[in-house]
Amino acid sequence: MAPQQQQDSSTNTTADNQKAIFYMLLLSLQFAFQPLLTRQFTPQNICRSTIILCQELLKFLLALLMLSISGNRTTALTGWTVTSWVTVAFLPAALYALQNIAALQAYQNLDALTFNVLNQTKTLSAALCCYLVMGRKQSYLQVVSLLLLLLSALIMEKLVTVDLFLGSSSSTPSLQLPEWGSKHWTHGVAPIMLASFISGLSGALSQRNLQAKGGGRNPYLFSMELCAASSLILLCSLIASPDGQQIAQDGFWNGWTASTWIPIFTNSVGGIIVGLVTKYAGSVRKGFALILGMFLSGIVQALVTEEGVSIEQGIGGALAAVSLWMHATNPPVLKAKVD
Repeated sequence: MAPQQQQDSSTNTTADNQKAIFYMLLLSLQFAFQPLLTRQFTPQNICRSTIILCQELLKFLLALLMLSISGNRTTALTGWTVTSWVTVAFLPAALYALQNIAALQAYQNLDALTFNVLNQTKTLSAALCCYLVMGRKQSYLQVVSLLLLLLSALIMEKLVTVDLFLGSSSSTPSLQLPEWGSKHWTHGVAPIMLASFISGLSGALSQRNLQAKGGGRNPYLFSMELCAASSLILLCSLIASPDGQQIAQDGFWNGWTASTWIPIFTNSVGGIIVGLVTKYAGSVRKGFALILGMFLSGIVQALVTEEGVSIEQGIGGALAAVSLWMHATNPPVLKAKVD
C-alpha cells in the first residue's frame, strides 16, 4: 500500500473512531435519561395511542431524512411495492406497536434503573427468538450471561434475596413471592417484561428481513415501513378500542403540553443513534454504551430523585452490566466448512 493510501486509511479510521465514541456517548445519555424524561413529562391520564402515533410519525420523518442524506434513496426504492411492504413490515410493525404501548406504561410506573435493567431481558428473548426464527445459536458463555441477566432481574424485583452477595452466613438466596396485584407489578413490571419479549421476537423478524439474501432491506427504508405500518395498525385499532373512545370524547390532544414532545423526540432520536452506533462502533461496543447508560441512570436516580438506589438495584444493575459485557464479547465461534 502506498504511503498516501496508508495515511488516508489511518485518517478515515481515526475519524470513524471519533464518530463511534461520540455516538456511543449520545446513546448512553439517551438510554440513561429516557425513563426519567418519559416519567416526568408524560401525564398518567394521557391517551397512550396518541403518544405512539406521534412518535412513529417523528421516527418516519427522521428515517426519511437519514435516507435522503445517505444518498441511497433511489437504490433503496428500486423494486419497492405495496405488496412487499405488507409482506415484510406488517407483522413486526404490529408487534412493535404493542411493544411501544406496553413500554410506555412501564416508563410511567417504574424508576429509571429498574426499567433499564428489566428492559435488558430483551437480550434473552432476542437470543431465543433468533434461534427459533433464524437458527442463530449462542456460545456457552453467552448462555451463562443470559442466565446471569435473568438472575439480575429476579434480584431487582426482590424475588431472590441478596444475603449471599452481602456475605451473610445466616441464610442463602431464596425465592420470595411478590405482591402480584400491586400497581408496581401490574402497571410496571408486567408491561416491561411483555415489551421485552415482544422486542426479541420483532427484532428477530426484522433482522431476518434486513439480512435476507440479496442484500436485504435498506435499514432506513425498513424503519419507515415499520413506522407507516405501525401507524396504520394503531389507527385501525382505535375504531373499537377504549383509546379510540377516549379520543372521540376528549380530543386527540387532551392532556398534552409542549413538554410532552420532549420524551417523544429523545426516543425517536435514540432509534437513529442506535443505527449510527451499530454502523461506526459495532454491536460489541454498543453493549458497552448501554452498560455505561445503565450506570448513569443509577447515578442520576441516586442524585436527582427521592427514591435513591436500593441494595437490590445496585447488585441487580451490576450483574446486568456484567451479563451484557459477557454476551457482547463472547460470540459463538463459527466452524469452517471443509470441502
